Amino acid sequence: MRRLWRRACTAAVAATVVMAAATGCSSDSDDASGQTTLRVIVNITPNLTEQYWNTLFDGYEKTHPGVTVKLELTGTISAAAKLTQDMAAGDPPDIAQQITPTKENASLFADLSDQDWVKDTPLVDQYAIDGKRYLVGVGVQIQSLVFYSKAAFAKAGLTATDIKTLDQFSDAMGKLKAAGYAPLQTAGQWVPGGQFTLVADSGVLTADADWYAKRKAGSVSFAGSDYEKYLGRYKNWISQGYLEKSALGLTYADGQTNFLNGKSAMYVMGSFFVPAADAAKKSDDIGVFTMPTDGAYPSGQVGNIANPYVVANASKHKAEAIEFVKWLTTDPTAIESQLAADGNLRKGFTYKMSSLGTAVQQILDGSPSVLVKAGERQPISGYSGELNTQVQSLFSNASAQQVAAGLDKWWNSQK
Repeated sequence: MRRLWRRACTAAVAATVVMAAATGCSSDSDDASGQTTLRVIVNITPNLTEQYWNTLFDGYEKTHPGVTVKLELTGTISAAAKLTQDMAAGDPPDIAQQITPTKENASLFADLSDQDWVKDTPLVDQYAIDGKRYLVGVGVQIQSLVFYSKAAFAKAGLTATDIKTLDQFSDAMGKLKAAGYAPLQTAGQWVPGGQFTLVADSGVLTADADWYAKRKAGSVSFAGSDYEKYLGRYKNWISQGYLEKSALGLTYADGQTNFLNGKSAMYVMGSFFVPAADAAKKSDDIGVFTMPTDGAYPSGQVGNIANPYVVANASKHKAEAIEFVKWLTTDPTAIESQLAADGNLRKGFTYKMSSLGTAVQQILDGSPSVLVKAGERQPISGYSGELNTQVQSLFSNASAQQVAAGLDKWWNSQK
């Protein structure tokens, strides 16, 4: 899967299993010549390939001749699952990418709060736990975006800058359908829940960034809230045929291809879509605008830290590992490489972008905030999967009221 759920909601390590084993023996990571070997776990994706990582790590090794960086391949499992597996075996890596520490497992990771450079990394304080900084990242990934076909908008007589409210968004979908387009592209797998989140959270969390913390405390519920209103919007789009029911049979990749090939007019997705458009040489044909809402406009951008790293507390080479993470997140060449490879952004930092990438950067620069669901604002474990299941039920017979009540019932059952 891609970022929206796998990266925007990166998995946490299974603390109860890992913490008991984290102090166990560790495999020797030095060779006879005294060379320090740093073992690193990352997620391999279509953009961030094994070759990409090895090339990036080669750049560090050239300027740090006493260090070898070894990529730990995860096979078919995620970085979080690999980390859990290795720590449970008493064989922790030195560094892991795409792991989000929680209160329950924070002791597994090095506290980087005393590192002066950490304060200048993106979103670091939004991921802090009890004021301590364990997670540092390269950039920001924003997700409250609507990509659109410029040709479709021209044919339907639409101007993107005029679409600021969800009423205007719905009207635009009607005009696009009349012009012969599938108005809004979706797919199966994780996509319906992910796209609904970007629509709803843009409005709900801009109005109240602490909504999920309040849901944990039991002072708010999905039923009767603005989430139920957004579910009603989504259900209406399905009923109007703006979202095609048959699209649930598509994979995420198929849905993206449909949009790139002009079969649909709009596509709600994160900034990580830009490299796909660039690779297809379609960037100049695609525009982007920030998510319309029923509230403040422009809203905050739902987003997350991009290319985040943690250092294992049980690392045999903690100082060297911290130095390597510093390079990954502060060296201009390393930053540019990682941002460009995955279409990520960093305020105040520019690199060569397509016209579409530049437009997304401008949206970030003009956004009043980046809405991050981390720390106390992080939903309970399993929420994204349950939301996806519930949102998909809207494509059959479920109503917005039933889905909102179902989310509350599930949430309450997890206590």
